[in-house]
Amino acid sequence: MKKVRTPLFPTYAQAAALMKASTGTPPKAVRDMITAIHDQTGTPQNPVDWSDPDTWIIERLQGDHEALALKIWQTDGHVMHPRHSYGSWMFINNYALMEADGEGRWQPSERGEKFLKGDEATLRQVDDEEGLLAVLELLSGFEMAKRSDLLPEWMSYLHKVSNFASESSCKTTLHQRLSNLVDRGLVERQGNRYQISPTGLSWLKGSLPERPDDPRKAIIDGVNRYNQQQKQQLRDYLGKMDPYQFEALIGELLRTMGYEDVEVTKASGDKGVDVVGSVQVGITTITEVVQVKRQQGSITRPVVDQLRGALPYHKAIRGTLITLGKFASSCEQAALFPGAAPITLIDGERLIEMLIENQVGIRKSRPVELLELDTSTFEVSEEMAT
Repeated sequence: MKKVRTPLFPTYAQAAALMKASTGTPPKAVRDMITAIHDQTGTPQNPVDWSDPDTWIIERLQGDHEALALKIWQTDGHVMHPRHSYGSWMFINNYALMEADGEGRWQPSERGEKFLKGDEATLRQVDDEEGLLAVLELLSGFEMAKRSDLLPEWMSYLHKVSNFASESSCKTTLHQRLSNLVDRGLVERQGNRYQISPTGLSWLKGSLPERPDDPRKAIIDGVNRYNQQQKQQLRDYLGKMDPYQFEALIGELLRTMGYEDVEVTKASGDKGVDVVGSVQVGITTITEVVQVKRQQGSITRPVVDQLRGALPYHKAIRGTLITLGKFASSCEQAALFPGAAPITLIDGERLIEMLIENQVGIRKSRPVELLELDTSTFEVSEEMAT
């Protein structure tokens, strides 16, 4: 059986909302509503503002279509945007989560009831058939990963189990499944990087086939324990570094990230600035100043104000404040104060991630290659033999 069958893959919360909202409605009425929404293209003079469903549903739809779209939007706290119902519609039909009763109205099937109740066996089965377990297994081999880090192995997986072949379709399916896993708390997202969560790791291990002494579970546990140890060693080492060495390390990080003319300011009179560099933003080269605080406690607002005041001395238009500790809430408010030069705040956890991502002070070893039996090859050989 082919896997990863649903394009426009939804979150499970979205699919559940559509199921609840459409219960008691003929499936054709749901499909007709989806078509009616799709037909709302608008014009340059009267475009559709899709960001406000409460408005466009009433203005653009009528009768049963309007009532059903509003019900979908209002179910479970606006998790299902009616404009994106088609993905959930396909998912529900692919897995027979709804069925028509004697009067031709949609009702949750036995499998659909289990899905709505969050039955683990049902969710694990769907996760397997839609490739979500494969995504979790890929992520388990990384500390943090971008989608581009996962794409080569994801494409290889899809070529073996699905009908998706083009790079664009593979990228889309990966993004959608990561969004599903993030929504369920099985994966954590920070910007454009993803990390399997402790809950996701437990879910993955519980979903792997029951085999005596399955070595994959040991590999996953071992890799994660080792990576956590290395992160802690890096954190401890940074905390013991000489302050100037720490500033030099930040300078090296900036160079690795593409900054040019990076200078670590050692002389007095630098107005609190530790590192200065230039970076290309679009077609413009700008100067950025960095202040480094190798301390474990919380940074308060006066430090942000001090750095902002130093910008004119270096003809800089923005600054960055880096600490091994954390920032008080007042810092976050001051960093993006309206009308003032922006100050980027990087705390200890984010700094560790940046060092790992750019392999400064820590390096990524070659991934372990796992050999897996591909029985599909033997099946093709048997067919040819007959």
